[in-house]
Amino acid sequence: MTTAELTPALILRAYSCGLFPMAEGKAEQDVFWVDPETRGVIPLDDFHVPRRLARTVRAGRFRITVDRDFARVVRGCARRTRRRPESWINGPIFEAYCALHRQGHAHSVEAWLDDALAGGLYGVSLGAAFFGESMFSVERDASKVALVHLVARLRAGGFTLLDTQFVTSHLTRFGAVEVPRARYLAQLQDALTRPATVYPAGFSDAALSASGEASVQASTEMS
Repeated sequence: MTTAELTPALILRAYSCGLFPMAEGKAEQDVFWVDPETRGVIPLDDFHVPRRLARTVRAGRFRITVDRDFARVVRGCARRTRRRPESWINGPIFEAYCALHRQGHAHSVEAWLDDALAGGLYGVSLGAAFFGESMFSVERDASKVALVHLVARLRAGGFTLLDTQFVTSHLTRFGAVEVPRARYLAQLQDALTRPATVYPAGFSDAALSASGEASVQASTEMS
């Protein structure tokens, strides 16, 4: 496809059909659409917080914010590292998701250590579905703590589907599972009919950053 076709409206339409865009590499200009036979999801009612991570969350080491610096989070996720020598986030994808953020459809969760961005994650919300795109850390556990806070927020906001696209060994620790495409599409269509918000009334990231207790309670089982 040509880069001119990658618009926020097209991305939202693709998500509603179970598709998502990727690039072959950071320097590439084209993107392709992915429609996996099995889809990674984290069941929100079966989210697991490993014990060591729960202690980190409760300690309040990181200050958590939402939508404070979306572009920096995406840039952090696109950064090449020793473990991740290539990125699927190219220029057109970066620009399109920043446009989605300005429209209120894409959101970031940031983890700060003092005044430095230590890690975070971003994704897209549509109805009661949240499509997790990517996460990064420059400090140990920063993105994991951001994920714990995201799940607390999604559950408080009425979300029913947390899509992780694929399942990795990292995500299985939190309860991620693979579901067949047909089952995923059924869950997706149900979620699209439901109202949800990433800004639930009375939800305070400042309070959660201070104690972490309510975020840990987002899990139903400690592993």
